[in-house]
Amino acid sequence: MESIEQMADRIKLLGDKTRLTMLILLKEKEWCVCDLVDLLDVSQPGISQHLRKLKSQGIVSEARRGQWVHYSLNVEDKPYLKAVLDQMPDYEAVMSSLGKKEPSSQC
Repeated sequence: MESIEQMADRIKLLGDKTRLTMLILLKEKEWCVCDLVDLLDVSQPGISQHLRKLKSQGIVSEARRGQWVHYSLNVEDKPYLKAVLDQMPDYEAVMSSLGKKEPSSQC
C-alpha cells in the first residue's frame, strides 16, 4: 500500500497543464518525445524533463526501440490517478484543443 505522501507526490504532478495533457495523450497510445514536442509546442528538453518526473513516480514507463524511447501510461496499479484521468477530456477533444492532427511519427 502506498503512503499518503507517495500518493500526494504523484497527484501533484497532475497539477501541471503540460504533464496532464501528456497523460491524457498517453491514455490513447504510447508516444516518443519527438511526437510530443510537435504536439505540445514544448522544447525537447522540456518534454524530457516532464517525462523524467512522471517516470520517477512510476506514472509512465519507457521502452527503447533502437535509438528511440517510447513512453506509455502506467496507472493500472494507481486507481486514484486512473480515476482522475478517466474524468479528463478524451483524446479527440485534447487533439482538437491543441489544433493539431496526429503527427506522422518521425521515430
